[in-house]
Amino acid sequence: MTHHPSDAEITINGEPHKLRLTLGALAQIEDALGGDFDALQARLKSPRISDVIIILHALLAGGGAGLSLQLLKASDVDLAQAARAIAIAFQALGDDAEAPGKRQVSPSAEA
Repeated sequence: MTHHPSDAEITINGEPHKLRLTLGALAQIEDALGGDFDALQARLKSPRISDVIIILHALLAGGGAGLSLQLLKASDVDLAQAARAIAIAFQALGDDAEAPGKRQVSPSAEA
């Protein structure tokens, strides 16, 4: 798997792992957390720890890691590092939003 600018790294149980936002990861997150993209975006403004674990698992799968959700839940993960890595991976959405024909998400459109 090649490196992308939005790839992020995280250490889990002392081992480095790559996080990548892929269409499959987005679909996995949407399926697990429910709702459409707008509802998902609203929910993630104040995520629960279980949401973070689900997102982290999906991004790890996108990066090629074969960790099960159960193994991830039992793993040694630095929550601050996980939050930073997730934010880096999701920057790909912001970068793509600037491309012509792409939907732009405005941070001022909060309800």
